[in-house]
Amino acid sequence: MARQQIRCHGDEKRFDVVAQFIYEAYGSKVRYIADVAGGQGLLSRILNKKYNYQSEVIDPRGFRLKGVDGRESLYTSDMAEYYDLIVGLHPDEAIRPVVESALTRPIVAVPCCNHWDATQKLGSVALVEDIAKYLSSNNIEYKIVNMDFKGPKNIALATGL
Repeated sequence: MARQQIRCHGDEKRFDVVAQFIYEAYGSKVRYIADVAGGQGLLSRILNKKYNYQSEVIDPRGFRLKGVDGRESLYTSDMAEYYDLIVGLHPDEAIRPVVESALTRPIVAVPCCNHWDATQKLGSVALVEDIAKYLSSNNIEYKIVNMDFKGPKNIALATGL
């Protein structure tokens, strides 16, 4: 049987690092996880197999690995009610709805590109700071976490801890 081709840009370690963070930070407080813009589903696969969560990819591109559940759809924050945790690991255009989900559910967001605010140019640190301002203005407690994988886009915001 041929193995499925897995292509990954960036530090492949990021999937294991984020999955371990979720397990250590949320443990059994969460079960159902939305892996927003999760691409092939590498993070969901680890969350499901190693940590026994039920994680599914929500991504309109629809090129998941075999055995990884998912929806071929754009993510909107009103989908959050179906999950215990919303995760956006480099979710590109989906960063705003991932963060807006913190109004109703815990999130882990590791932003990459500035699809947060098209009116200003934001680097990695400024992007995280701007998202933190949004969370604070909505009285949402959060923690900023430097994830242990090659970055510069390795800074996460986590809520519901």
